[in-house]
Amino acid sequence: MRGFGHSSPNPISWLFYASAYRTHMPTDTAATDHFAIAGREYHSRLLVGTGKYQDLDETARAIEASGAEIVTIAVRRSNLGQTPGEPNILDVLPPDRYTILPNTAGCYDAETAVRTCRLARELLDGHQLVKLEVLGDEKTLFPDVIATLKAAEELVKDGFQVMVYTNDDPIIARHLEEIGCIAVMPLAAPIGSGLGIRNPLNIRTIVENARVPVLVDAGVGTASDAAVAMELGCDGVLMNTAIAAARDPVLMASAMRKAIEAGREAYLAGRMAPKRFASASSPIEGLFF
Repeated sequence: MRGFGHSSPNPISWLFYASAYRTHMPTDTAATDHFAIAGREYHSRLLVGTGKYQDLDETARAIEASGAEIVTIAVRRSNLGQTPGEPNILDVLPPDRYTILPNTAGCYDAETAVRTCRLARELLDGHQLVKLEVLGDEKTLFPDVIATLKAAEELVKDGFQVMVYTNDDPIIARHLEEIGCIAVMPLAAPIGSGLGIRNPLNIRTIVENARVPVLVDAGVGTASDAAVAMELGCDGVLMNTAIAAARDPVLMASAMRKAIEAGREAYLAGRMAPKRFASASSPIEGLFF
């Protein structure tokens, strides 16, 4: 069992988490822990986006504070060199320091998403690692799962290493893994909503059955949301709006960094079993009076 939740007043959630406590885990800390994407090891399990900041300076400072090693950039909304003479985001986020993860934000069909990934590969000198998202409509920004499957299959055949945004359906997650995606990224809640993890049961099911990294993507609002994702056993969390839309993005980036580390260590430690009634911190046997 890969993850541990937290106690909840909801009876269904309580029973679910109660059945999942305290399996044997290795002694480890967030400082020594790491995970792999496309054969490369990373120590930070926080991945961050680059949109919605006031300017490139704030972008750079927030990402520095987050400790992120993987930075995702919307190819259709950012200048990676396709617009000469305009500020290039790679000037403040150099590829020799960060792993650049071009994404297909703003794509509403498989063909556009595939074309966007190929453009990113050209702009980034053959870069194969991409984040695929194909959206269903502009109001919800939910993924179009059918188009996502189609695009993922074509990109994998074309040699791309695909990290894929999807809904929280364990069956779809399995299909995307079978296609050859190197990471599955289920949403916690709608993009930019800040609602936190709406369906921890499904996220946990995806984690338990996956053989590739699982990263929560979209819907995180604050540090506690990130910690919950990690306590469920996710390999990481990708976020943008939760940091960029905060009153102080740099400070929120720092908070998110700590939340990811705390949640991961809590998962590795193995939470206590939730109990319905009180349990004294000190034993009552052997009292002197």
